[in-house]
Amino acid sequence: MRNVLKLLLPALALLLCACGEVWNDPYPLREAGANILYTAFTERPKHLDPAQSYTEDEITFTAQIYQPPLQYHYLKRPYTLIPATVERLPEPEFYDAQGRRLGADAPAEQVAESVYELKLKPGIRYQPHPAFALDEAGRPLYLNLPPAELKDKFGIADFPVSGRRTLRADDYIYQIKRLAHPRLHSPIFGMMAEKIVGLKELGEALEAAYKARPDQDWLDLDAFPLEGVRQVDELTWRIRIKGRYPQFAYWLAMPFFAPVPREVDRFFSQPGMAEKNLTLDWWPVGTGPYMLTENDPNRRMVLTRNPYFEGETYPCEGEPEDEAAGLLADCGKPLPFIDQAVFTREKEAIPYWNKFLQGYYDASGIGSDSFDQAVRIQVGGEVGLTEEMQEKGIQLLTSVRPSTFYMGFNLLDPVVGGDSLEAAKLRQAISIAIDQEEYISIFMNGRGIPAMSPLPPGIFGFEAGEAGLNPYVYDWVEGKPRRKSVEEARRLLAEAGWPNGRNARTGEALVLNLDTTSGGMGEKSRLDWLTRQFQKIDAQLVVRATDFNRFQDKLRKGAVQLYFLGWNADYPDPENFFFLLQGSEGRVKYGGENSSNYANPAYDRLFQKMKAMENTPERLTLIREMNRLLQHDAPWIYAFHPKTYTLTHAWLKNRKPNDVGNNTLKYQRLDYQVREQRRAAWNPPERWPLLLILGSVLLLLAPIAWLYRRRERRTAL
Repeated sequence: MRNVLKLLLPALALLLCACGEVWNDPYPLREAGANILYTAFTERPKHLDPAQSYTEDEITFTAQIYQPPLQYHYLKRPYTLIPATVERLPEPEFYDAQGRRLGADAPAEQVAESVYELKLKPGIRYQPHPAFALDEAGRPLYLNLPPAELKDKFGIADFPVSGRRTLRADDYIYQIKRLAHPRLHSPIFGMMAEKIVGLKELGEALEAAYKARPDQDWLDLDAFPLEGVRQVDELTWRIRIKGRYPQFAYWLAMPFFAPVPREVDRFFSQPGMAEKNLTLDWWPVGTGPYMLTENDPNRRMVLTRNPYFEGETYPCEGEPEDEAAGLLADCGKPLPFIDQAVFTREKEAIPYWNKFLQGYYDASGIGSDSFDQAVRIQVGGEVGLTEEMQEKGIQLLTSVRPSTFYMGFNLLDPVVGGDSLEAAKLRQAISIAIDQEEYISIFMNGRGIPAMSPLPPGIFGFEAGEAGLNPYVYDWVEGKPRRKSVEEARRLLAEAGWPNGRNARTGEALVLNLDTTSGGMGEKSRLDWLTRQFQKIDAQLVVRATDFNRFQDKLRKGAVQLYFLGWNADYPDPENFFFLLQGSEGRVKYGGENSSNYANPAYDRLFQKMKAMENTPERLTLIREMNRLLQHDAPWIYAFHPKTYTLTHAWLKNRKPNDVGNNTLKYQRLDYQVREQRRAAWNPPERWPLLLILGSVLLLLAPIAWLYRRRERRTAL
């Protein structure tokens, strides 16, 4: 009996200790009532080094840590570049082949080089970091560390001393050199090597240096000159660009051009560091408003306010509706507002959604399984929230992403390719047959708009309504686009030499192959639907699913007929979409991004002229001509531009969709006292299970006590 009581009493005490206000709170008690944003991520970031990182999963973190020279205005649309670390937007100077300065309106063919001069705001400081720590003699404290010194080091916090340092121009120069580093394999090196004077030659020099000493852990990039990038003074540097390339300003707003100090690169290059994930790819170092203080990409990642960040304030201008939406209420207040952001990895949609409804995540997307629970399509097609969401004060934010999804034809293929009128009609017929409106309705819950051209909304040159209509696929009827009939598609197919899906000369059936990656378009229900679309014009579709690497290899070799891809805007300029169909970007011939291998000299001439222009009516005229060529030639089946639906709780303020600028965390604000109240109200403790357990324990104890007393009495007798 005594042994039983020894076991049961502590268990009862433990149950009583668990009786807090909210028993299912997934966060530590010490975080209760704190100014912490809670959100989730589904895919682990692979690279946090700014020379390598290029995906949405990664820029969620890197954009809050690093500061390129420029950034996008948080509220203004269309997207507008503003200074980040520099004093003003750079105005390029133009020079001809003889080095003579040209005027700002000089024709692109006369411009041999563009020179961008950037000047930093003084006093910007990096986050505290051991790479900046110095000993009494002013030497790096943690350099040339012996292996024994790293034995107990697993994270940046394990180094007891941190130092500080101000931002300098040569930090930006050092990072540009890192784009050419042979071990980093930067995804933009090839493109930038064609733009930045001397970058290609630097890459060759670094490659040769590593071949000479393949065992070296660190290469001092300061020892290798870069002709096109020069420091003017401690705060100023110049970048020389080949020709006229106005889009370069957009690249200056991307983490690729964020600063990396030489000390940090040297610190992480020490022997033994990489084995413990002590690398820049794991622990980024920046001047931005937040620093990464916890990195467990399979479970949880934490961004904490950079104590040295200062000087930025919340914007006071935006779109006309921003003031009514409360987005200007914090005008002029210092940034950031939030002390910490905790990102928890959620691999399943249902737990993610349930935690959001309980108030444990401050914002959430909407999965297909929970769409009907959150959103209601009202009369007239307008989107609204369900009563359950409205009662919780949840808000819906929607935006059309600057992205285009498309099904591409390989124009090198003998069946669907070629530049003849018959080949174009075949591609037009297939474009009509695939009902994108039906696809968006069935598989995307209406979260998308049909695409008419490569350009999505928000990009200069996109035109809604009749002006932007694809006349080869749609008719304009009663103020709306209407997809042409299947009969029209069959007529075009017959004119292309395939009446009723048979070759007019040989009688051979029209069999088309679609190459996909498993888990993408490879989902069975989508492919079954797509097969039925081809059957409408008596064409047979064969789906060839493969892994990602094999799919990319097929694209490189041109061993495809049809493929499905999408493109997200790197920067908000039409050049960033139209280059995907430029002849010199042909994937098979040049290894570029033109997977359709489309080559039209008239289109290429227009592209070369358009890409060097500012956003003027003349540029819009060229864009219209380019779109008409693409719509006629139909190298793509223009599928859709996706819509983003985001839900936010009422206590999360200053949230506005921004699909190009990614450094948005610093603008958001929490009313965390309201959050605590709502969580408590939405998650009342369920006491009956404990009472049931307690009653069960008492029922268990009762016969034991009775038997114990009975035995004691017998012993006494």
